[in-house]
Amino acid sequence: MKQIAIFNHKGGVAKTTMTFHLAWMLSSLGKRVMVVDCDPQCNLTGTFLGEIDTDDYPFESNNPHAPKNIRDAVKPAFESRPYMIAPTELYPSATQEGLFLFPGHVGLSEYESQLAVAHELSNTLSALQNIPGALHQAIASSGGLYNIDIALIDMSPSLGAINQNLFMTSDAFIIPMAPDLYSSMALRSLARTLPKWADWRKKAAGNSILRAADYPFPDITPKYLGSIVQNFRKRARGDEEARPTAAFQKWFERLILTMKTDLLGALDSSGMLLDGQIYIEAEAPADRFLMEISSLDGLIAIAQELAKPVFAIDLDKDTKFRGTVADSYREKIEDVQQKFFHGAKKIIDLTDKL
Repeated sequence: MKQIAIFNHKGGVAKTTMTFHLAWMLSSLGKRVMVVDCDPQCNLTGTFLGEIDTDDYPFESNNPHAPKNIRDAVKPAFESRPYMIAPTELYPSATQEGLFLFPGHVGLSEYESQLAVAHELSNTLSALQNIPGALHQAIASSGGLYNIDIALIDMSPSLGAINQNLFMTSDAFIIPMAPDLYSSMALRSLARTLPKWADWRKKAAGNSILRAADYPFPDITPKYLGSIVQNFRKRARGDEEARPTAAFQKWFERLILTMKTDLLGALDSSGMLLDGQIYIEAEAPADRFLMEISSLDGLIAIAQELAKPVFAIDLDKDTKFRGTVADSYREKIEDVQQKFFHGAKKIIDLTDKL
């Protein structure tokens, strides 16, 4: 199983929506895919379920040996329980074969400070040695039980210890962003932060205490698969293909420049880039966007109600749109479908080389 972190510490970049759409497309291409909701807001879990008619969270478990969410999965390590981390029961999609949810839990954030302490002191305090490898163990064991090919890890928009741990124990990562000033600032921030995380990872992976833990800290260097830009308007000019409007195009160019001048150099120095030829063969150059997904407009609300991605909406069956409105939305659906299809193919090609 390949574990891919979906991460940007800037919020509002449609990270969760992209994760769900990408997971669905990957499964439609024959991969067994698990989405892991590690954001305590649990938006991915809600997106997966759609509208649920219940007052109780459906993924609570009274059996400590059969967890149903990410918080309960790692509880044995964080609360020193006298039993081992067990594979979590995944929730299969009712409408998409090969797609599974590893549910989130708002209580995962309760372990943030404890994990931060373990990151700093587990090399001297053996009582903390099982904590740094716990999240990876929970995800890997569940993926193994369900024969998962790819796990997409949806993370919160922060630079906290949980995200540091999830990111640096993943095989690869994707950075979602929006074409705006704050995404450009976030890229420069990541260029400073990720090398520090990489140095920490190297020390943790080489620590004899963590290697001897019940849940060993994995020796993995996550590799950059690419960046995805979303939430912009585009317009057709004559017979040319529709492109971002002038206002957004400015930020496209600014983001590309920041990637080239700040981010990629930092990743290269930390060993987090694949060989350049691999990007070329996958038609996914590292200094360009892996996908460009324009605004989903009103279709996203419909998709969320149906617990489907936008490209799986059947306008005739799922909506009351007809005539020119339906034609406009149909064009949008086809465009989104093609973007995610080609993006998913690139990601498969890249992860095959990990």
